[in-house]
Amino acid sequence: MSEQKAPRRMHPGPGAMGTEKAKNFKGTIRKILFYIGKYKIGIVFVGIFAIASTVFNVAGPKVLGNATTELSEGLMRKIQGEGGIDFSKIGWILVGVLCLYGFSSVFSALQGWIMTGVTQKICYQLRKEISEKINRMPMKYFESRTYGEVLSRITNDVDTVGMGLNQSVTQIITSITTLVGVLIMMLSISPLMTLIAIIILPVSVILISLVVKKSQKYFKTQQEYLGHINGQIEENYGGHNVVRAFNKEESVIKEFIDTNDVLYDSAWKSQFLSGMMQPVMMFVGNLGYAGVAIAGGFLTIKGTIQVGDIQAFIQYVKQFTQPVQQIAQVINMLQSMAAAAERVFEFLEEEEEGQVAGHPVSVEEISGNVDFEHISFGYQEGQIILHDFSTHVEPGKKIAIVGPTGAGKTTLVKLLMRFYDVNSGSIRLDGHDIREFNRRDLRDAFGMVLQDTWLFKGTIMENIRYGKLTATDEEVIAAAKAAHADSFIRTLPGGYQMELNEEASNVSQGQKQLLTIARAILANNRILILDEATSSVDTYTEVRIQKAMDNLMKGRTSFVIAHRLSTIRDADSILVMKDGDIAEQGSHEELLQKNGVYADLYRSQFYA
Repeated sequence: MSEQKAPRRMHPGPGAMGTEKAKNFKGTIRKILFYIGKYKIGIVFVGIFAIASTVFNVAGPKVLGNATTELSEGLMRKIQGEGGIDFSKIGWILVGVLCLYGFSSVFSALQGWIMTGVTQKICYQLRKEISEKINRMPMKYFESRTYGEVLSRITNDVDTVGMGLNQSVTQIITSITTLVGVLIMMLSISPLMTLIAIIILPVSVILISLVVKKSQKYFKTQQEYLGHINGQIEENYGGHNVVRAFNKEESVIKEFIDTNDVLYDSAWKSQFLSGMMQPVMMFVGNLGYAGVAIAGGFLTIKGTIQVGDIQAFIQYVKQFTQPVQQIAQVINMLQSMAAAAERVFEFLEEEEEGQVAGHPVSVEEISGNVDFEHISFGYQEGQIILHDFSTHVEPGKKIAIVGPTGAGKTTLVKLLMRFYDVNSGSIRLDGHDIREFNRRDLRDAFGMVLQDTWLFKGTIMENIRYGKLTATDEEVIAAAKAAHADSFIRTLPGGYQMELNEEASNVSQGQKQLLTIARAILANNRILILDEATSSVDTYTEVRIQKAMDNLMKGRTSFVIAHRLSTIRDADSILVMKDGDIAEQGSHEELLQKNGVYADLYRSQFYA
C-alpha cells in the first residue's frame, strides 16, 4: 500500500490567535540573530532609513495642519474685510507636505529593498545548509519520518522565517518610531487631548482581550475538527471502492455529519467573535475622535490651539492606534517565525553520520571480495534483527538473497552500503573493514538497481548519463544496448532526446527499469546490488530485464534480492535467510535436494 498522506491543515484567519509557539523562543531568536549578524551594515541602514521614513511621515500632519490654519485664518480675514486667503503660502505648505511624504516613500522603498536582500540571503544560506545537511544525515533519520516532514523544512519553514524577518524587523522599527514620534507631536499640540487619546487604548485592549479569550477555544476546536474532516474526506474518497463494497455509505455519512456539525458550530462562533473585534475597535476609536474633537473645539475657542491643530491631532490619533495593532501582529509573526526557525535549527543540529575515516583506504583497486564476519545488528537497541551472521563472497560471484518478509534481506544491503553500521562484528571489502573507507568512496564502489525506479525530469540521455556524468553520447548508447533498452528508446518520439515528465509516466514500468539498468551499466561499479528489480513487471518484460541484468553482472560481485525464485536459479550461491540468520546456503540444485526452507519457498511459488 502507498503511504497515506496526512490531511492538509487549514489555518484560521487573522483573528484566530492560533499562532504556533516555539519551545525555546529566546534560544531560537539568538540563533536567528547570529545569521542576521552577518549583515550588520545592511541592518544598520535598514534601521536608519526606516526611522527617517517614519519621521518624515509623522511630521506630515503637523505641517498639513498649518495649511488648514492658514486657510481658516484667511477666511476670517476675508469675512472681517481685513484681507483674504494667502493661497501662495498654502501652496508652499502643500509643496512642503508633498516633499515630506515623498522623502518618506523613498526611504521606505530603500529600507524595503535592503531588508528583502538580507532576508533572501539568509533564506538562501539556510536552504544551502539544509541541502548539505541532508547528504550527511543517517538513513535512520529519513526512515523514521515522512518525506513531507523533511521537505517542509526547506520550503514552508524557511519561507516562514524569511517572511517573518522581512516584515517584523522593519515593522518593529517603524512601529516604535511612529509611536514615539506621534506621542511627541500630540503632546506638542495639547497634553489634555493626548490624555484623552491615551485613555482609549486600555479600553480597546480590555475589550479585545475579552473577545480573544472567548473566541480562542472555538478556534482551537475549529482547527482540530478541520484536521478530522479533511482526514475523513481523504480516507473516504481514497478508499471509496472499499466503502461501497462493504455497504458503509450510511455510517461514513453519519460520521461526516457529526464531525461537520462540530466544525460548523465552532467555526461560526469563532468567526463571529473574531469579526466583532473590528467593530469594537471602530466604536472605541470613534469615541476617541469624538472626545478629541470636543476638547479641541473647546481649546480653540479659548485660543489655546489653532483649527489646523485639531485636524493634525485627529490624524495623529489614527496613527497612534496603528502601531499598537502592528506590534501585536509582529509578536504573533515572531512566534510563528521562531517556531519555524526552531524546526529548521533542530534539523541542522541533528546527529550526522561520519563521512571521513581516520586513515581512509582507497577504492581504486577494489576486486569485490566481501566477508560478513559474525555481524549482529538491530535498528533499535535491544531488538536484534541479524544474529551472528557470517558468509564469504568471492569476487565476480552472483549471490542471491532470499527469504520471507522481515528476514533481514534489505537490512543486509543497507549495512553493506553503510547506511547503518553493525552493532558488532565487521563487514570486510577486500580484507578491509568497510568503516576504514570514506563513506562516499565506499558507495562509489557500489551500483544499485532498485524495485522503485527513480528517474528525473529530463531527457532519456540525461537520465542514463546520471550513472556517469562525464560519459559521451556513444558510451550512453552502448550502455543502453547492453541493457536491451536501445531498441525501445529509438521507437519513442525524440529517441534519446525524449523528455521524461516528472513522474516518468510517458514510459512503462519495464522501460523505466531497463533505463535504470543502463544507468548502472554506465556507472561500471565493481559491486552490484539488485533489490527486487523485476517484481513489478510482467513475465515477458521480466525476461528482457533478466537478460539486461545478466549483462550488467558479468565480471562483477553481485547481490540479488529476489522474491521470484525463477530469476536466481543460476546464482553462484543462494543465501536463504530466516529470522536474521542464514538458514541455508548453496546453489539452486543443492538447496532443492536439502528439502529445507528454500525448497518450501520454491514449492510455494511453483506448485501452490
